[in-house]
Amino acid sequence: MADTAAPSAVDLLAEARDLTDCVLDRWSRRLRGEVAERDGEALAYALATPGKRVRAALLMASYRAVGGESPAVVGVAAAVEIVHTYSLVHDDLPCMDDDDLRRGRPTTHRRFDVPTATRAGYLLVPVAARVLADAAEALELPPAALGRMAVELFRAGGIQGMVGGQWLDLEAEGRTLALEDLIGVHRGKTGALIRAACTLGALAAEAGPAHVAALTAYGEEVGLAFQIADDVLDATGTSEELGKTAGRDAQLAKSTYVSVMGVVAAREEAERLAKRAGAHLDAAGVPSGALATLAGYIVTRNS
Repeated sequence: MADTAAPSAVDLLAEARDLTDCVLDRWSRRLRGEVAERDGEALAYALATPGKRVRAALLMASYRAVGGESPAVVGVAAAVEIVHTYSLVHDDLPCMDDDDLRRGRPTTHRRFDVPTATRAGYLLVPVAARVLADAAEALELPPAALGRMAVELFRAGGIQGMVGGQWLDLEAEGRTLALEDLIGVHRGKTGALIRAACTLGALAAEAGPAHVAALTAYGEEVGLAFQIADDVLDATGTSEELGKTAGRDAQLAKSTYVSVMGVVAAREEAERLAKRAGAHLDAAGVPSGALATLAGYIVTRNS
């Protein structure tokens, strides 16, 4: 009898990573030829940064949960990962978190210089738009669907999402935030793009409004759970485990879920959010197998 066991989080992430990295590698080589010298090298370096590809895995699982079947959806996942990469390049700059290490490698501004890394981050945004448009064409989606997807992705990556959250995060350095304010920061800084990944999976499958709403709500909860787990890891992990400098939140005097709630309560809150995420899917009749597995991984991971 064939093995019908559901894929593990390791399997789901490995698949998303392998497929997405192939797309990113193809664009990395293309950009080296299109963009002049140092800027092209910096773009290629940033795109080649290894990662877990959690957003890509969530997008692909969301797409499949509502009936999507085309392998071309990986292009949409790659576009999300490119926006995420842009955020990391800028997040690491000296004017932001001033980090030397990202995913086990020197950050882009350390490998090149600050002006080059700054330009590379900005240039990645139109690259993401090109990758998204190519993916929509391969999926044979109508122009209106591409428009909805572009609005979702770039709103999540802009002032109403990731950029706005980062701005609030910088303003909060050295201050003690109330839990409600902290949630507001991280629903933008981290949660917006994770939520968008789930929504984009549904839109790529041309799902109905109820299923789109359920996956968006799932992504909202999982996005916040992801940040809580990150805060716990920053406080309890090592630089070797994390692939980036551990303890940076404390060094920058940032309010985190750990500083506000404590490690144990923060872990419990992440688990509660993961369960609530699954409940949104169940209520709408969206199969939750792979998505529940990924939510569980997000709140229990060690890197």
